[in-house]
Amino acid sequence: MKDSREAHVVVTGRVQGVFFRASTRDVAIRHFVRGFVRNLPGRQVEAVLQGDRTAVENVISFLREGPPGAVVTDIAVEWRDSTASHEGFHVRY
Repeated sequence: MKDSREAHVVVTGRVQGVFFRASTRDVAIRHFVRGFVRNLPGRQVEAVLQGDRTAVENVISFLREGPPGAVVTDIAVEWRDSTASHEGFHVRY
């Protein structure tokens, strides 16, 4: 894939119990981004996003606000070389 990249993202705020993971999965699939999203302890959600840089940036833009009901107070994005090749996009529990 041309210009394929990976971003590790941690989102903090009211991001659990508001369909944040499911909404992230839907947006990622729409943009053909691979990887996963999961809850972390302490009001955080982690996502690993792989794909075309523009597509990954589109998903990150969604993560900055989240779905209705979410309140994002911080987002940390780390661009890195792919750590593994993901197939599809999944919610991890």
